[in-house]
Amino acid sequence: MSYAHPHSGSRAAAAVVLVAVGVAVASAAWMLPVNLKSVSPALLKAAGAGTPTLGAFGRDLVDAEKIGPAALVLGAAQATDDPRAPALASALETFATRQPGLMTWGGWDPTLDPLFHLRTDSGRRGSTPVLTFFIPDKARAAVRNYLADSGSAGVQSLLKVGQLTATGRFVPASRPGGEPLDALVLLSGMLYQGGHFSPSLQREVRSLADAAVDKKELGELEPFFIDLLSLGRRLDWTQLTELLSRCENAEAVGEYAHLARVAPDQLPLIYAAALFSNSGDRVARYLIQFGKAGLEDLKIALARGAGAVQLLLVRQVPVNRSVTPVLGTAAELALSHPQFMLVVKYLGYLAGAWLLLRGLDRLIVTPLDAVNLPSALTHMRVGAIAVLFAVLLVVVTEPFILKAAPISEYQVRLHLPVLVSVANSPVAPKTQPTTTMDTSTLLSIGVFAALQVAMYFGCLMKIREIASQSVPPLLKLRLMENEENLFDGGLYVGIGGTATALVLQVLGVIEPNLLAAYSSNLFGITCVALVKIRHVRPYKRQLIMEGQADLTADSLLGAARRPATS
Repeated sequence: MSYAHPHSGSRAAAAVVLVAVGVAVASAAWMLPVNLKSVSPALLKAAGAGTPTLGAFGRDLVDAEKIGPAALVLGAAQATDDPRAPALASALETFATRQPGLMTWGGWDPTLDPLFHLRTDSGRRGSTPVLTFFIPDKARAAVRNYLADSGSAGVQSLLKVGQLTATGRFVPASRPGGEPLDALVLLSGMLYQGGHFSPSLQREVRSLADAAVDKKELGELEPFFIDLLSLGRRLDWTQLTELLSRCENAEAVGEYAHLARVAPDQLPLIYAAALFSNSGDRVARYLIQFGKAGLEDLKIALARGAGAVQLLLVRQVPVNRSVTPVLGTAAELALSHPQFMLVVKYLGYLAGAWLLLRGLDRLIVTPLDAVNLPSALTHMRVGAIAVLFAVLLVVVTEPFILKAAPISEYQVRLHLPVLVSVANSPVAPKTQPTTTMDTSTLLSIGVFAALQVAMYFGCLMKIREIASQSVPPLLKLRLMENEENLFDGGLYVGIGGTATALVLQVLGVIEPNLLAAYSSNLFGITCVALVKIRHVRPYKRQLIMEGQADLTADSLLGAARRPATS
């Protein structure tokens, strides 16, 4: 086949069909709501369909007379624009009118009622932090006498802790100023007596109390008391008991206390997520890892129902907030078969890229390579480029595959030299080096790669244009030499891209990253090498051979004609 031979109409039509099918397959794969290191809003919506909303969950809490937790759930429902929030607010107002005394404690409890007479109207309105009731001397004396008759070994160990003098940052309970520690010891005893700790947390608290009594110092029990102090100053009795029943260990309690200190304005969302998912540990771990961005993701899940919250917390990944269309029932399939659908998505990228490039190959490249490259090697070349394009598509559509979540604002822990006001303690920022690429960096690399691919196909189209002209080979060779600047264009585009990237980095438009800048040069060198070595050089050699053959034929023809003329 010669370079001068044009494509047939049927071949061009088949190539266009391949391009169209490739684009359709890649687009369909892109619209599958499944990701490797993130979860899409469409998947959250499918997971939350038919599951209770915050408003419905809060209404159930009101029916169970757990008013304190219902009030925090109401705050979360209002923050997520739950349509059932007004009905929940009305139910709370009705209950407050009927049982004003219980609003202070957040609900009724048989363990506390003999001591504090919970239904009595104390004059307080609304939820009251539980430590408010345990600080007065009279209240502590009543609680101590009540717990002294307890048959629980764990309660008795906690009472013995109150007699220790090696208390670290606390003032000993038996000395002036020791009221906070004494109140915390008694609060822990009441929680233990009433069975309000989760089973695993109850075992851990008893173990810590026994160890403190044996060593005659608070030891590891001190951090737990500090965390209980933070929560007891912010939550009423029922709110505290509902939270502790969903914390598997003291570490989870500490994480919630830390979140309450660093994000007090978001406490309704954080608290509601713990009750809604029935797992305080997963909520705390998620927020500690992802910080404020994770809180926004959790808010998105809360707005879609309990199923969405559970899905997000089980996977422990951020939400991919990019808005993309979703195929029909793809969300339900991705929810039931996530790994299978992820494989389908990536194979769709690969198949779409291969079909697209194969169609372009038939339209542009195949006429140029027909005399130089066997068909099998052509398929291998298209396949290799398709793999690269598929990888690029994965990187572009997976925002967290190369870029880790930013450092969480909630990871910093407080270290108090003395027992001070926990709520107003400053948080010292902690910086860590960033080792992941920013989204703008990935976008820059993708743009530079796309420019060089366009340049590559532009050069091939110019070669095809010259090859299709009905002129002698030597004239085609002159035309090819005239296009040397175009064939070197990849280098110019690469240098320009590098300079542009460096300028944008200096101006702060994109994140400083030399990889984003110098990748443009690398792509340019690769493009020019492919064009000149793979296409221009073989075609020039062919033209030289054809031109030499024409000269030889003309010489022989001239020699054959000279005797006849003489």
